[in-house]
Amino acid sequence: MQHHLDAADFGSRGDAITGAIQACVHCGLCLSACPTYQVLGEEMDSPRGRIYLMKGVLEGELAAADAQRYLDCCLGCWACVPACPSGVAYGELLMHYRAVIRGHERRSWLDAATRKMLVETLPYPGRFRAALAAGRVGRAMQGVLPEAWRGMFDLLPAAPPASDPLPDMFPALGRRRARVALLSGCVQSVLAPEINWATLRVLAQNGVETVVPSTQGCCGAILMHLGEEKAARGLARHNLQVFPQDVDAILTNAAGCGSGMHEYRLLFAGEEDQTAAEAFAARVLDVSVFLDQLGLEPPAPLPIPLRVAYHDACHLLHAQGIRDQPRKLLAAIPNVELLELNDGGQCCGSAGVYNLVQPEIARRLGDRKATRIVETRADAVVTGNIGCLMQIEAHFRRQAIDLPVYHTITLLDRAYQTGDG
Repeated sequence: MQHHLDAADFGSRGDAITGAIQACVHCGLCLSACPTYQVLGEEMDSPRGRIYLMKGVLEGELAAADAQRYLDCCLGCWACVPACPSGVAYGELLMHYRAVIRGHERRSWLDAATRKMLVETLPYPGRFRAALAAGRVGRAMQGVLPEAWRGMFDLLPAAPPASDPLPDMFPALGRRRARVALLSGCVQSVLAPEINWATLRVLAQNGVETVVPSTQGCCGAILMHLGEEKAARGLARHNLQVFPQDVDAILTNAAGCGSGMHEYRLLFAGEEDQTAAEAFAARVLDVSVFLDQLGLEPPAPLPIPLRVAYHDACHLLHAQGIRDQPRKLLAAIPNVELLELNDGGQCCGSAGVYNLVQPEIARRLGDRKATRIVETRADAVVTGNIGCLMQIEAHFRRQAIDLPVYHTITLLDRAYQTGDG
């Protein structure tokens, strides 16, 4: 017999979940914005359908395990939020719900093992590097691995790039205009350390001194995606303690991290550290927003014209409402022509760890995104999130598409270095 949750199981989150559910008028305008509904075509795989399921679990009419498949398939991309005329806070609703039902799921041993592996490795760069080394062995053994794990290896680089450790402080060039702290990230620091180095150089070119706390850790966003709220709070609490107070902003160059840190007000609701967490979150800015507000020093022209397709990371566009600032930075580079995908900011299928736990749906979304990019006839692709970058690169490899994928800040860095050289 399956266990049905009741109001006591939801605790203080029950009111927030109830309020979000009651705001939904079931108009259906979210359906056309939802990537999984477009791919799967089922009502229960739409935001409206998932809200109906969450309502059933909340009211004890449905076991959490019966709704699990449909809620697991949700990307958490927030695309439905700006599409909703009723202002349903679906992203917050999903976060609350996943935290509450953690432990009430019914998972296969393989699914449970995959999630356990992600929780124990991705937030910790040292462990993640070791996992990548094991992954290289895994590539040679794909024939004996579970099929669900094979796609995971397709997303990994042949070997993590070598990089020097980041300094504790990177000075501004010329007159100092600002002082910031940088979140270096866990996955990004291993898979694409050049993004952090490019960020330091670009900030320095713009008169910004950057502090990089050496004892910082994962922001917790990865675990929040998986409903591991307690563990996420522990990681976040550590960063609350080690990041300095005497900075103008706390910067992130990964959309998922920025979005996750802005959710600290929910993560720490009712906790002793709630006030500190809210103050921390209020100082968090994406690097593109910070540079736009500061006023960008003019970069040099690229050596040859470059047609660039810009991919909106979901956790920039939908979760944080950041659309114009990255485009303004790119448009400021002479010899860059900015191209639009005109797909409404559809998710590429990365979505935190989604492409690792839902590989088939993520593959279909990734292939669609790659096709849309090729249709622009761009020379390169730019995005503002490490997960999107890795996902798009993987699907370019799948389709034998030879296009470079840049982070917004690395292309800007390239232009500044051209001017220096």
